[in-house]
Amino acid sequence: MERPTLRVSAFEIPTSAPESDGTFAWDSTVLVTVEIERSGTTGFGYTYADASTAHFVADHLASIALAADPMSPPSTYAAMERAVRNLGREGVAATAISAVDAALWDLKAKVSRLPLVTLLGARRASVDAYGSGGFTSYSSSELARQMSEWKSAGFSRVKMKIGKNEDTAARVRVAREALGRDVELFVDANGAYDANEALAIADAIAHEDVSWFEEPVTSDDLDGLRYVRERAPKGMRIAAGEYGYRARYFDRMLSAGAVDTLQADATRCGITGFLVASSLCDPRGVPLSAHCAPSLHTHVACAAASVVHVEHFHDHDRIERMLLDGASIPKDGKLVPDLGAPGMGLTLKRADAERFKILDKRISHEGARQ
Repeated sequence: MERPTLRVSAFEIPTSAPESDGTFAWDSTVLVTVEIERSGTTGFGYTYADASTAHFVADHLASIALAADPMSPPSTYAAMERAVRNLGREGVAATAISAVDAALWDLKAKVSRLPLVTLLGARRASVDAYGSGGFTSYSSSELARQMSEWKSAGFSRVKMKIGKNEDTAARVRVAREALGRDVELFVDANGAYDANEALAIADAIAHEDVSWFEEPVTSDDLDGLRYVRERAPKGMRIAAGEYGYRARYFDRMLSAGAVDTLQADATRCGITGFLVASSLCDPRGVPLSAHCAPSLHTHVACAAASVVHVEHFHDHDRIERMLLDGASIPKDGKLVPDLGAPGMGLTLKRADAERFKILDKRISHEGARQ
């Protein structure tokens, strides 16, 4: 009998230009991929993290994944969480678990000869996407051009970054003028402000019909998020949750009344965790928005009850189009799962990715590395 194998790889892809948000700047993004092969069928998953995530998969999770029941991803997810107890369950460990978890869900769907959305139970044929970028490093003309391009592409919502060291009101005005009044405008501060600063910014941009203020304060400050939410201008939703690595994080955020819309990211909490986040939102009537990685989220977002849209993030869209066969490409602002292929319908364009490779390991069921 052919032995199951796991292959984990990491690729560092330079950005199209230097990028920044309210609290961070970067010029490259690391894609970590996991491929689990059993009896000629390969499950594919990925995350956006650090190369150390790939090492973590090889050193701490591969043996669990290879010994697991391929038809029960949630039980393997739980086993991986238990295994990292003394290593720290969040951060690198969580992103590593998430990549393996996605590969296992993809494998289960392929073994079942079903698209992942069908395996999970489709609730909708497509899911809305919103254009996301508008980096603080952009000039006014670059910002206006990107906004205009997204409007022309059919997005009904777009998001831009904001931060302290800028004339935020002026930048938001540039975006609104490029969009007109028929496209929703979201802003994301990435936790750049304290609560009073955030409220001042909210008041300053409210007349531009900003309908979404993401992470006005750090998402660790649940009291601060609730404070802003309770005092924000009418019609401006407060959103956070992208740094949720475990179900308890989402439960605490929702129980605190900290957000109008919860965010979850399957590259950080796994597809298993994303489904749990949706189940926590549903009885509370709180919408769920998928954070980034549009190709990874397309199927699960069409199956999860509470999802309202997926973030079509500029960096990830660019990488996924470059390096993934079957990448989700919006049509009139919507993402549509491929029902003609089993699993998520994604495969790595390994030849195209080779020039970005920084790590590549294969592990067999016995643990031998190649």
